[in-house]
Amino acid sequence: MAKYSHDRIVPFKDSELGKKQQIADMFDRIAFRYDFLNRFLSGGVDVYWRRRAIRELMAHRGAADVEKRGTGQPNRAVFSGKGVRSGEDPSMILDVATGTGDMAIMLTKYLSSSRVTGIDISKGMLERGRYKIARLKLEGRVELVEGDSEAIHFPDNHFDAITVAFGVRNFENLEMGLQEMLRVLRPGGRLVILEFSQPKIPGIRHLYEWYLRLIAPGVARMISSSREAYQYLNDSVRAFPEGEEFVRILDKSGYTNTKLRRLSLGICSIYIGEKTI
Repeated sequence: MAKYSHDRIVPFKDSELGKKQQIADMFDRIAFRYDFLNRFLSGGVDVYWRRRAIRELMAHRGAADVEKRGTGQPNRAVFSGKGVRSGEDPSMILDVATGTGDMAIMLTKYLSSSRVTGIDISKGMLERGRYKIARLKLEGRVELVEGDSEAIHFPDNHFDAITVAFGVRNFENLEMGLQEMLRVLRPGGRLVILEFSQPKIPGIRHLYEWYLRLIAPGVARMISSSREAYQYLNDSVRAFPEGEEFVRILDKSGYTNTKLRRLSLGICSIYIGEKTI
């Protein structure tokens, strides 16, 4: 499998641990402040990005319904995977690198009949996520378990859909993680990845790079005493093979009908791929 420059980006440059172990340690350290920092540093726009990703997870019919809240009407998506009939929500969703469960929780709001399994390598983040799920009384809809994206402990063709929100940058072996997700995705199922990217407009790009390089790590250090985590954010975003390059990696990994959606002037991107029937 090919190696990419982002595979070698780590939070703690002096550590002898591998990337995967360093990522788990980093998120364990910041778990108690993670949700607050996300909202604060993004100005809350990360919530909009997740909602847009869920719209892409839903197929053509009924996708706009994701914006409707509190109507009591189930949203409808069209999946052709085994066990998913046309016009129904995907019944089994895997949220990879689930963290504190933000994406998993939001999925239950817009896909009313779905069950979500979230996996993550950080015990600290999962503990925080389980607390949120219990507080919302979603234990029957969402389960968070410790798990590695490169060795997913579920059988082949198990999930109707898979989401990853701001997690693929953290994979130690990018292609291995993508192929493992393809393995557990049912034929006709859809993968939706939400990830930071780099704006192409020169002025916007320079402002964004300045924010990631100086502002985010500085604020994070003041609030969470972990500058490394947000320095890593800057380094990993710059090294990640984003845009059309990542779409080609999805193609290479076996996904079909791949596409790219850029959000917020290119600060964030949605990547979509499907498993052949």
